[in-house]
Amino acid sequence: MPDAAMPLPQRRRFGETLRREPWWLAPLGTFLVLSGFIVYATWAAFQGDHYHWGPYLSPFYSPEIFGDSRHAWFGAKPEWWPSWLLFSPALLILWAPGGFRLTCYYYRGAYYKGFWADPPSCAVGEPRKHYLGERSFPLVLQNLHRYFLYLALAFIIILGRDVWEAMWFPDPATGRDIFGIGVGTLVLAVNVALLGGYTFSCHSLRHLVGGHLDELTKAPAQRRVYACVSCLNRRHMLWAWMSLFWVAFSDLYVRMLSLGLWTDWRIL
Repeated sequence: MPDAAMPLPQRRRFGETLRREPWWLAPLGTFLVLSGFIVYATWAAFQGDHYHWGPYLSPFYSPEIFGDSRHAWFGAKPEWWPSWLLFSPALLILWAPGGFRLTCYYYRGAYYKGFWADPPSCAVGEPRKHYLGERSFPLVLQNLHRYFLYLALAFIIILGRDVWEAMWFPDPATGRDIFGIGVGTLVLAVNVALLGGYTFSCHSLRHLVGGHLDELTKAPAQRRVYACVSCLNRRHMLWAWMSLFWVAFSDLYVRMLSLGLWTDWRIL
Protein backbone atom coordinates (compact mmCIF):
# COMPACT_ATOMS: atom_id res chain seq x y z
CA MET A 1 0.00 0.00 0.00
CA PRO A 2 1.59 3.31 -1.00
CA ASP A 3 2.32 5.85 1.69
CA ALA A 4 -0.47 8.33 2.20
CA ALA A 5 0.46 11.86 1.15
CA MET A 6 0.65 14.21 4.11
CA PRO A 7 -0.60 17.75 3.49
CA LEU A 8 1.93 20.48 4.13
CA PRO A 9 1.08 22.78 7.03
CA GLN A 10 -0.41 26.10 6.04
CA ARG A 11 1.53 29.26 6.75
CA ARG A 12 0.43 30.83 10.02
CA ARG A 13 -1.08 34.28 10.00
CA PHE A 14 0.66 37.00 11.99
CA GLY A 15 0.44 36.14 15.68
CA GLU A 16 -1.26 32.80 15.08
CA THR A 17 0.04 30.00 17.28
CA LEU A 18 -0.98 26.89 19.17
CA ARG A 19 0.96 28.03 22.22
CA ARG A 20 -1.20 28.70 25.26
CA GLU A 21 1.20 30.57 27.54
CA PRO A 22 1.58 34.38 27.25
CA TRP A 23 4.46 34.22 24.75
CA TRP A 24 4.08 37.93 23.96
CA LEU A 25 5.28 39.08 27.39
CA ALA A 26 9.00 38.72 26.58
CA PRO A 27 8.96 40.67 23.27
CA LEU A 28 6.65 43.28 24.80
CA GLY A 29 9.01 43.73 27.75
CA THR A 30 11.95 44.08 25.39
CA PHE A 31 10.08 46.67 23.34
CA LEU A 32 9.13 48.75 26.38
CA VAL A 33 12.54 48.65 28.10
CA LEU A 34 14.60 49.36 24.97
CA SER A 35 12.18 52.09 23.89
CA GLY A 36 12.46 53.73 27.28
CA PHE A 37 16.25 53.59 27.17
CA ILE A 38 16.39 54.98 23.62
CA VAL A 39 14.09 57.87 24.53
CA TYR A 40 16.02 58.75 27.68
CA ALA A 41 19.47 58.37 26.11
CA THR A 42 18.47 60.51 23.11
CA TRP A 43 17.01 63.19 25.36
CA ALA A 44 20.08 63.20 27.63
CA ALA A 45 22.48 63.34 24.69
CA PHE A 46 20.77 66.36 23.14
CA GLN A 47 20.75 68.32 26.41
CA GLY A 48 24.45 69.15 26.28
CA ASP A 49 24.28 70.31 29.89
CA HIS A 50 24.13 68.97 33.45
CA TYR A 51 26.35 66.02 32.53
CA HIS A 52 29.09 66.68 35.11
CA TRP A 53 29.30 67.54 38.77
CA GLY A 54 32.50 67.97 40.73
CA PRO A 55 34.78 65.09 39.74
CA TYR A 56 31.91 63.10 38.18
CA LEU A 57 31.31 62.80 34.44
CA SER A 58 28.29 61.09 32.91
CA PRO A 59 29.23 57.98 30.90
CA PHE A 60 26.98 59.26 28.10
CA TYR A 61 29.48 62.11 27.65
CA SER A 62 32.74 60.25 28.12
CA PRO A 63 35.19 60.81 26.61
CA GLU A 64 34.37 64.51 26.54
CA ILE A 65 36.31 65.64 23.49
CA PHE A 66 35.05 69.23 23.60
CA GLY A 67 33.01 70.63 26.46
CA ASP A 68 32.66 72.91 29.43
CA SER A 69 33.79 70.60 32.24
CA ARG A 70 37.27 69.97 33.56
CA HIS A 71 37.15 66.57 31.87
CA ALA A 72 37.22 68.02 28.33
CA TRP A 73 40.22 66.75 26.39
CA PHE A 74 40.56 69.74 24.04
CA GLY A 75 38.74 72.49 25.89
CA ALA A 76 35.44 74.21 25.13
CA LYS A 77 33.43 74.05 21.93
CA PRO A 78 35.74 75.04 19.06
CA GLU A 79 35.23 78.35 17.32
CA TRP A 80 34.93 76.64 13.94
CA TRP A 81 31.81 74.80 15.04
CA PRO A 82 28.88 76.09 12.91
CA SER A 83 26.51 78.29 14.93
CA TRP A 84 23.47 76.70 13.29
CA LEU A 85 24.54 73.15 14.23
CA LEU A 86 23.50 71.76 17.60
CA PHE A 87 26.47 71.03 19.84
CA SER A 88 26.54 68.39 22.55
CA PRO A 89 29.66 66.48 23.65
CA ALA A 90 27.59 63.28 23.80
CA LEU A 91 26.71 63.41 20.11
CA LEU A 92 30.40 63.20 19.23
CA ILE A 93 30.94 59.83 20.91
CA LEU A 94 27.68 57.98 21.57
CA TRP A 95 27.66 56.43 18.10
CA ALA A 96 30.46 54.07 19.19
CA PRO A 97 28.87 52.39 22.26
CA GLY A 98 25.48 52.69 20.57
CA GLY A 99 26.78 50.83 17.53
CA PHE A 100 28.24 48.13 19.75
CA ARG A 101 24.89 47.46 21.41
CA LEU A 102 22.91 47.79 18.19
CA THR A 103 24.98 45.12 16.44
CA CYS A 104 25.31 42.86 19.50
CA TYR A 105 24.29 39.25 18.79
CA TYR A 106 22.04 39.12 21.85
CA TYR A 107 20.34 42.46 21.22
CA ARG A 108 19.72 41.52 17.59
CA GLY A 109 17.64 38.54 18.66
CA ALA A 110 15.88 40.65 21.27
CA TYR A 111 14.89 43.66 19.17
CA TYR A 112 14.17 41.62 16.03
CA LYS A 113 11.38 40.02 18.07
CA GLY A 114 10.37 43.05 20.11
CA PHE A 115 10.31 45.68 17.34
CA TRP A 116 10.03 43.84 14.03
CA ALA A 117 8.27 40.62 15.11
CA ASP A 118 10.79 38.74 13.00
CA PRO A 119 9.76 36.31 14.39
CA PRO A 120 7.68 37.49 17.37
CA SER A 121 8.45 34.19 19.13
CA CYS A 122 8.99 30.49 18.39
CA ALA A 123 6.09 28.83 16.54
CA VAL A 124 4.27 32.16 16.13
CA GLY A 125 3.18 33.52 12.76
CA GLU A 126 5.31 36.29 11.26
CA PRO A 127 4.07 39.47 9.53
CA ARG A 128 6.19 38.93 6.37
CA LYS A 129 6.54 36.22 3.77
CA HIS A 130 10.20 36.58 2.85
CA TYR A 131 13.33 36.76 4.98
CA LEU A 132 16.29 38.61 3.53
CA GLY A 133 18.63 37.94 6.43
CA GLU A 134 21.73 40.00 7.14
CA ARG A 135 23.16 39.86 3.62
CA SER A 136 21.37 42.95 2.33
CA PHE A 137 21.23 46.59 3.39
CA PRO A 138 20.71 47.73 6.10
CA LEU A 139 21.15 44.54 8.15
CA VAL A 140 24.44 43.76 6.42
CA LEU A 141 25.87 46.52 8.64
CA GLN A 142 25.46 44.14 11.59
CA ASN A 143 28.74 42.60 10.43
CA LEU A 144 30.54 45.66 11.80
CA HIS A 145 30.04 44.32 15.32
CA ARG A 146 33.64 43.14 15.68
CA TYR A 147 34.95 46.61 14.86
CA PHE A 148 32.59 48.22 17.34
CA LEU A 149 33.99 45.74 19.87
CA TYR A 150 37.45 47.27 19.50
CA LEU A 151 35.99 50.70 20.26
CA ALA A 152 34.01 49.32 23.21
CA LEU A 153 37.20 47.94 24.75
CA ALA A 154 38.79 51.39 24.49
CA PHE A 155 35.72 52.92 26.16
CA ILE A 156 36.13 50.58 29.14
CA ILE A 157 39.62 52.00 29.69
CA ILE A 158 38.36 55.58 29.36
CA LEU A 159 35.48 55.02 31.77
CA GLY A 160 37.88 53.35 34.19
CA ARG A 161 39.97 56.51 34.14
CA ASP A 162 36.81 58.49 34.91
CA VAL A 163 36.39 56.43 38.08
CA TRP A 164 39.92 57.39 39.10
CA GLU A 165 39.08 61.04 38.43
CA ALA A 166 35.93 60.60 40.52
CA MET A 167 38.13 59.97 43.56
CA TRP A 168 39.60 63.48 43.62
CA PHE A 169 37.39 66.21 45.02
CA PRO A 170 38.18 69.94 44.97
CA ASP A 171 39.07 71.27 48.43
CA PRO A 172 37.38 74.69 48.96
CA ALA A 173 40.05 75.70 51.47
CA THR A 174 43.15 75.07 49.37
CA GLY A 175 41.73 74.81 45.86
CA ARG A 176 43.56 71.52 45.39
CA ASP A 177 42.08 68.12 44.72
CA ILE A 178 42.00 65.74 47.66
CA PHE A 179 41.33 62.01 47.66
CA GLY A 180 37.84 60.87 48.58
CA ILE A 181 35.07 58.46 47.72
CA GLY A 182 31.47 59.47 47.30
CA VAL A 183 28.35 57.57 46.36
CA GLY A 184 28.86 58.85 42.83
CA THR A 185 32.32 57.27 42.77
CA LEU A 186 30.74 53.90 43.51
CA VAL A 187 27.98 54.48 40.95
CA LEU A 188 30.55 55.09 38.22
CA ALA A 189 32.70 52.15 39.39
CA VAL A 190 29.74 49.76 39.24
CA ASN A 191 28.99 51.11 35.77
CA VAL A 192 32.48 50.18 34.57
CA ALA A 193 32.20 46.73 36.16
CA LEU A 194 28.87 46.01 34.46
CA LEU A 195 29.94 47.42 31.11
CA GLY A 196 33.15 45.42 31.39
CA GLY A 197 31.17 42.26 32.08
CA TYR A 198 28.95 42.95 29.09
CA THR A 199 31.87 43.76 26.78
CA PHE A 200 34.13 40.89 27.88
CA SER A 201 31.27 38.40 27.60
CA CYS A 202 30.74 39.37 23.95
CA HIS A 203 30.49 36.50 21.46
CA SER A 204 32.87 38.30 19.10
CA LEU A 205 35.54 38.53 21.79
CA ARG A 206 35.15 34.80 22.40
CA HIS A 207 35.75 34.12 18.72
CA LEU A 208 38.59 36.63 18.65
CA VAL A 209 40.60 35.05 21.46
CA GLY A 210 40.08 31.40 20.55
CA GLY A 211 37.65 30.86 17.73
CA HIS A 212 40.35 30.90 15.08
CA LEU A 213 42.37 28.08 16.71
CA ASP A 214 41.92 24.44 15.76
CA GLU A 215 43.25 23.15 19.09
CA LEU A 216 43.16 25.31 22.20
CA THR A 217 45.37 22.82 24.04
CA LYS A 218 48.32 24.01 21.95
CA ALA A 219 47.87 27.59 23.19
CA PRO A 220 47.55 27.40 27.01
CA ALA A 221 47.50 31.16 27.53
CA GLN A 222 44.71 31.69 25.01
CA ARG A 223 42.89 28.68 26.41
CA ARG A 224 42.68 30.37 29.82
CA VAL A 225 41.46 33.62 28.31
CA TYR A 226 38.95 31.72 26.18
CA ALA A 227 37.66 29.87 29.24
CA CYS A 228 37.27 33.16 31.14
CA VAL A 229 35.36 34.83 28.30
CA SER A 230 33.23 31.70 27.86
CA CYS A 231 32.36 31.79 31.57
CA LEU A 232 31.21 35.41 31.27
CA ASN A 233 29.41 34.61 28.03
CA ARG A 234 27.03 32.25 29.84
CA ARG A 235 25.49 35.32 31.52
CA HIS A 236 25.73 37.62 28.49
CA MET A 237 22.00 38.42 28.57
CA LEU A 238 22.20 39.38 32.26
CA TRP A 239 25.26 41.56 31.67
CA ALA A 240 23.48 43.22 28.73
CA TRP A 241 20.39 44.26 30.69
CA MET A 242 22.16 45.20 33.92
CA SER A 243 24.71 47.38 32.11
CA LEU A 244 21.94 49.01 30.05
CA PHE A 245 20.02 49.99 33.17
CA TRP A 246 23.06 51.12 35.12
CA VAL A 247 24.62 53.30 32.43
CA ALA A 248 21.33 55.21 32.22
CA PHE A 249 21.16 55.44 36.02
CA SER A 250 24.76 56.73 36.13
CA ASP A 251 23.84 59.57 33.78
CA LEU A 252 20.70 60.28 35.82
CA TYR A 253 22.70 60.35 39.06
CA VAL A 254 25.20 62.90 37.76
CA ARG A 255 22.38 64.93 36.19
CA MET A 256 20.43 65.09 39.45
CA LEU A 257 23.53 66.25 41.30
CA SER A 258 24.18 68.93 38.71
CA LEU A 259 20.59 70.15 38.98
CA GLY A 260 20.86 70.29 42.76
CA LEU A 261 18.05 67.78 43.23
CA TRP A 262 20.14 65.04 44.84
CA THR A 263 22.95 65.11 47.41
CA ASP A 264 26.13 63.11 46.97
CA TRP A 265 27.13 61.52 50.26
CA ARG A 266 30.85 61.32 50.97
CA ILE A 267 31.91 57.92 52.24
CA LEU A 268 35.59 58.72 52.65
